[in-house]
Amino acid sequence: MTSNVTAVSYGLKLTPAELEQLRSLLTGSGAAVQSETQAGDNRYEVHTADLALADATTAGITALRRAVAEASLDGLDTAIVPAGLRTAPRKFLIMDVDSTLIQQEVIELLAAYAGKREEVAAVTEAAMRGELDFAQSLHARVAVLAGLPAAVVDAVRAEVKLSEGAAELVAAFKAAGHVVAVVSGGFNQILRPIAEDLGLDYWIANELEIVDGVLTGKVLGAVIDREAKEKYLREWAAAEGIAMEHTIAVGDGANDLDMLGAAGIGVAFNAKPAVRAVADSAVNMPYLDAVRHIAGV
Repeated sequence: MTSNVTAVSYGLKLTPAELEQLRSLLTGSGAAVQSETQAGDNRYEVHTADLALADATTAGITALRRAVAEASLDGLDTAIVPAGLRTAPRKFLIMDVDSTLIQQEVIELLAAYAGKREEVAAVTEAAMRGELDFAQSLHARVAVLAGLPAAVVDAVRAEVKLSEGAAELVAAFKAAGHVVAVVSGGFNQILRPIAEDLGLDYWIANELEIVDGVLTGKVLGAVIDREAKEKYLREWAAAEGIAMEHTIAVGDGANDLDMLGAAGIGVAFNAKPAVRAVADSAVNMPYLDAVRHIAGV
């Protein structure tokens, strides 16, 4: 019997009782456990179980995901991943940047130089919860930067820190011959050096307008919003000849929902509740490289 899906469970510490509870849940939902393996390091643990489903259709996989999500096993998150994605010879990983690839929200770091950090942070939070139109909220937040010297962009770039495990995640995908991209509602001036240092295959963000060494408070061109993120996922995957079912998308906010929904598996990374509720899986610990275990890389 071949595996239809794989249950990848991860947490800071996985206890035998938790894993036994998970096995009971899986078998009670019509899944036959075929094999189990352990992985991880001193930061977190990973338990992988290859499963055969009586109903291996999309509806069957969705039902199993829902059953696992509703069980709410404390300290243990479980991704139900189609076996075809984990064994695909080439995969496409696409990630959000702010609060995903990096730890901060760049617009808030920039706004601090205008004395508007708290004001902008409140708008960012509302936008990421899906309460505001992203493009409108971005224009409003960028407007407070008008008049700042372009040198603040360099200062903010020095403040940015990658999420824990981000470099390791990208390196693992690249070493295995897969494709890695990021798409951001942030700014090219910040993202460019990060993308180049990591050796990303594709990347795009918004462009801050700078005239005579001063930020104008505007962005150039169309805003990278949730529709654009999905568009670039589809375009770049097609350019690489990678099927959508072999793509993995990672994000934290409402701006990422279309991308997460379109990918073969969408991962909510320390995400807003509205995003966790609809994503295929969630990573609720600070280690971004947990995604490599979900994807089988």
